[in-house]
Amino acid sequence: MAIICTTTTTFPAEKEQEPKQDLENDQTLPLIFNPSLLNLQTQIPNQFIWPDEEKPSINIPELKVPFIDLSSQDSTLEASRLIADACNKHGFFLVVNHGVSESLISDAHRLMERFFDMPLAGKQRAQRKPGESCGYASSFTGRFSTKLPWKETLSFRFSNENSGSRTVQDYFSDTLGKEFERFGKVYQDYCEAMSSLSLKIMELLGLSLGVNRDYFRGFFEENDSIMRLNHYPPCQTPDLTLGTGPHCDPSSLTILHQDHVNGLQVFTDNQWRSILPNPKAFVVNIGDTFMALSNGIYKSCLHRAVVNRESARKSMAFFLCPKRDKVVKPPSEILEKTTPRRYPDFTWPMLLEFTQKHYRADVNTLDSFSKWAIANKNPI
Repeated sequence: MAIICTTTTTFPAEKEQEPKQDLENDQTLPLIFNPSLLNLQTQIPNQFIWPDEEKPSINIPELKVPFIDLSSQDSTLEASRLIADACNKHGFFLVVNHGVSESLISDAHRLMERFFDMPLAGKQRAQRKPGESCGYASSFTGRFSTKLPWKETLSFRFSNENSGSRTVQDYFSDTLGKEFERFGKVYQDYCEAMSSLSLKIMELLGLSLGVNRDYFRGFFEENDSIMRLNHYPPCQTPDLTLGTGPHCDPSSLTILHQDHVNGLQVFTDNQWRSILPNPKAFVVNIGDTFMALSNGIYKSCLHRAVVNRESARKSMAFFLCPKRDKVVKPPSEILEKTTPRRYPDFTWPMLLEFTQKHYRADVNTLDSFSKWAIANKNPI
């Protein structure tokens, strides 16, 4: 799983043939995902049971992904080559020697644990509202009625548009109270570090695509992104459910830090493979928006999260997104090599709202959005 956490684009009424997947609120059977109760149940509610063809695999092989070392300028060309190779295959790679403080990462993990250890009522003070992308969500029970994920999340906006912006700090203080000022300070610093890291990665992505290294950096300099804290509680029947279902990220780039518990899986070469936790590394993957910027040269890859009986799993995901008014279209250097255009021009708020109100993200999100936008002639 950016932009202000309110409705930003008005879409015309949907037609029956247009994509809409389980977005109706099912009020007939109210369901609350309370980890402190559900993680001990041997029989989980049917809403959390996934179809047989989508249930998790057992003992899957590890995915070999390249390590991108950011510590030396001498390795820039080699790093861009490794990134190109990964992005042509599955869009995942690991970044090491990234310059992000270990103590900052540790503080962010520690506070994430404190938040999710709170009673449900305390977390619900930040409850996500229907149609919005930020706030606390307990398994998206208010949004979907089947194939529910076994997780709870806290998402909040980060803006790099103005120097000295306190978007994250203000969110925690305004939403959860003054006692959460420490949370706001740590996650403000963490998001700023992720924003800086993402711009370095964008330089390498530009080089790997034969684009001026400053092009994508400039495109995302004033990014309006989303930070998400994920908690996957233990489950007594992990073979029946998923922490996060198969999907591609609609955003541009995801920078993930995992705790010590295994759970991230990627679908490549027609099988699921695991990316093991590494405390020294960030997992980076391409999202749908960058796939559009590359005119489909780089792919956003299907991935999911699984759960287990013994241990809770936590992770932190920074979803890099463009500034709200940036038009997403490939640079001329890419269009000279790859024609015709695969996707229409769009802005990030259009795609974000499509995934929040009209479509449940999956492997076909970008293609479905493109057809829908063209059919409805949505202006950018």
